[in-house]
Amino acid sequence: MGKKVLVVGAGIGGLSAAIRLQHAGYSVEIYEKQSMPGGKMHQIREQGFTFDVGPTIVMMPSIYQDIFRLCSRDPDDYIPMTRLDPMYEVFFEGDPIRHYTIGNNLPDLMRMVEAKGPRNAKGFLDYLSEMYTRYQVAYQHFITRPFRHRRDIYNPYMLVQAMKLKTFGSADRMMAKFMPDKDLQRMLSFQTLYIGVSPTNGPSLYNIIPMIELLYGIWFIKGGMHTMAEQMARLFEEIGGKIHYNAQVRKIVATDGRVQGIQVDDRLIESPYVVCNADFPYAMKELVESPRIRGKYSPKKIDSMDYSCSCLVFYWGVKGTYDHLSTHNFVISSQYDDNLRSIFDGSEIEHPSIYLHIPTQTDPSMAPQGQSAFYALLPISELGTAKYSWNEQTVKLYRDKVLQALTRLPGLENLKESIVFERVFTPEDFKQEFNAYRGATFGLQPTLLQSNHWRPQAKAKHCEGLYFTGSSTHPGAGVPIVMQSGKICAEELRRDEKGDSFE
Repeated sequence: MGKKVLVVGAGIGGLSAAIRLQHAGYSVEIYEKQSMPGGKMHQIREQGFTFDVGPTIVMMPSIYQDIFRLCSRDPDDYIPMTRLDPMYEVFFEGDPIRHYTIGNNLPDLMRMVEAKGPRNAKGFLDYLSEMYTRYQVAYQHFITRPFRHRRDIYNPYMLVQAMKLKTFGSADRMMAKFMPDKDLQRMLSFQTLYIGVSPTNGPSLYNIIPMIELLYGIWFIKGGMHTMAEQMARLFEEIGGKIHYNAQVRKIVATDGRVQGIQVDDRLIESPYVVCNADFPYAMKELVESPRIRGKYSPKKIDSMDYSCSCLVFYWGVKGTYDHLSTHNFVISSQYDDNLRSIFDGSEIEHPSIYLHIPTQTDPSMAPQGQSAFYALLPISELGTAKYSWNEQTVKLYRDKVLQALTRLPGLENLKESIVFERVFTPEDFKQEFNAYRGATFGLQPTLLQSNHWRPQAKAKHCEGLYFTGSSTHPGAGVPIVMQSGKICAEELRRDEKGDSFE
């Protein structure tokens, strides 16, 4: 077995890097704070109900499967998937509620957009064409490669590719250019919130997200998203890796610009290579002590950076089944613009938009027979922006708002009385449980100046042998993208040791 590598955290980025390095012949050990793998891809199992704590939507399934194929495994033996049809329901608040069922069957989509008139129909097809072109450029030249040197981006070829991305407009303004219908604009731009940025100021490039849904579909992993983390951990151990649970890393130890290992409680565990999957801003403030190694990422710099929104999530065990709803459901606020503004300026959200995930619609085993698992999420301000504190009163305030909105939907009139189990995760919980800096669920916001070469990279600039992966590093947030972050991280480590790049 080759050189030892220590990985801080068994999140998806850390697992992705660890599997690739173990497979390549390194001796890899992961130290994980929690009692299970996955980081924010955590799980709650109580009273017969199963809930994913964090991510729930599977896009780009081939990326999930590739990590198993790399190790000559059949992905279906680890993560059996079902394609969802429809993908989701969208409900726009109003009198009456406007309801759309969204799949990725092109004739059905065309009927929906043609009902809005020929200008919207043509605009919809133009949008798909435009974003597919940008997607090819982004995937080939930006998402799959690191930017360790300025020359990696500041050269004539890459500058031409960057111009093709047309990143300067916002997501919602781009949609308005293609389609005048407000419902279509909002249905095809709110997905920037999947990665924690508002469609009103998120780069238009992130309109790639709904395009990927529409062209490639949304999938569901049996048992929920945590199955992916569980099975990645299983694969890692099968190929010889080792995971230490309930082991919180206190410090990354380095001397003279070279990593020495990690401190777990009072023990120094030595290694010439450390991969840090802890949230990058948290790691720079709490795990790295040397100003030299932090470089430009001083505590002051970390505090001045832009952070994604956080999430408030209610996990409800509910009596009854709800066949008229989908696995994924979105309730769009009647005060949509004010809702977005409040999320990012820290004021109290008067009328929230809500994402309702019901995994039991696809996998009934995630609740007792005749009951359902409800995951109700509202995007919320991160702790550094919020102008209010988190306490029982705040949770109750938003709980009432969520129930008020959901009980307006057909069939959910008695939801409040049907709840038999409840857990809640606030931004404070994401901070405490997963070291999400300022409770920002998606890490650093993917603004233009915090993307690509401006985003923290896999290779530490001022410490040999130290590497980073996760949602706050390049290429960004979202499960498939974080898995790509782990791949880049592993490749950068191998590149440094072998003096070459690897596919």
